[in-house]
Amino acid sequence: MKPLEMLLRNAARSQKKIVLSEGEDPRAIAAAIVARDRGIAQIALIGSEDRIKRQFGQLDLAPDEGIEIHDPQSSSIRSELAELYCQLRKHKGVTTKEAQAAISQPHVFAALLVKAGYADGTVGGAVATTANIVRTALQVIGPQPGSPLVSSFFLMLFCQSHHEKKGAYIFADSGLVVDPTADEMAQIALASAQSFATLTGEIPRVAMLSFSTRGSASHDAVSKVVTATEKAKTANPDLLIDGELQFDAAFVPDVAASKASDSPLGGDANIFVFPNLESGNIAYKIAQRVGGAVAIGPILQGLAQPANDLSRGCSSEDILHMIAVTAAQAEQSARS
Repeated sequence: MKPLEMLLRNAARSQKKIVLSEGEDPRAIAAAIVARDRGIAQIALIGSEDRIKRQFGQLDLAPDEGIEIHDPQSSSIRSELAELYCQLRKHKGVTTKEAQAAISQPHVFAALLVKAGYADGTVGGAVATTANIVRTALQVIGPQPGSPLVSSFFLMLFCQSHHEKKGAYIFADSGLVVDPTADEMAQIALASAQSFATLTGEIPRVAMLSFSTRGSASHDAVSKVVTATEKAKTANPDLLIDGELQFDAAFVPDVAASKASDSPLGGDANIFVFPNLESGNIAYKIAQRVGGAVAIGPILQGLAQPANDLSRGCSSEDILHMIAVTAAQAEQSARS
């Protein structure tokens, strides 16, 4: 089964409720309809009820079966969510009036629905900026207990005929942590390994990437990757991880045999942890735009409950894929 089909099928089994904070956007509505019709998740849309219903009318569809609509301006639980927001932000001196204004923002209302237990995860970013989505997730949903870092990754799917190696891969961090320390890079590796297992059911094989393989270059940037690898190994001795490695030594078995013959990955890594956001972001875009990979993300990891970001250039299909990812994360969160 192709990785994307497996992801959608697994999401359908979990039947989690996912909130789309930009429910007035035609792309979100189209994704909601497909998610409903294919049984991928229960969907709630946030926005003006009148505008959303007009959008459904233009699509000649009825929103009243399997899709909820929550209007932040008139919701019956508006006062409850405003009080919750006040409690969450009281250390910042947020007043009731300020809370009422804050929850009028769809992405804040959506996150509060998850925090209050009315939904299992939220997806936004087709209109709102990444900064707004991530800040709200941190302020409202908060980090997972014991998680020292919230980071992100892209789930990269290589499924086309021209892809010599097919399957699902993780590129991290390609969307959030700009210049991770060795400690943070190790945490990104550990979190990405858990995320990969959750989304694919396969054994994580982590490559800590650099412009050097096994001491072929000497630089502080290389030393950071070496240190990060050792820290991740210490934290999880059973994890299949190696570094520092160049990408070809992590991905191509013949190159691995030449450059790192004793690597436990053997050129067959499925998680690639980049030394900084610059390299990770460039790499995923090249793989997507030149290589034809499907890029799902940025997906956030390290939160107490799932909240995920979208590119403002996303399609309805991109939103559908993120719904499935968020449902899978919610299922794992429920088990933990």
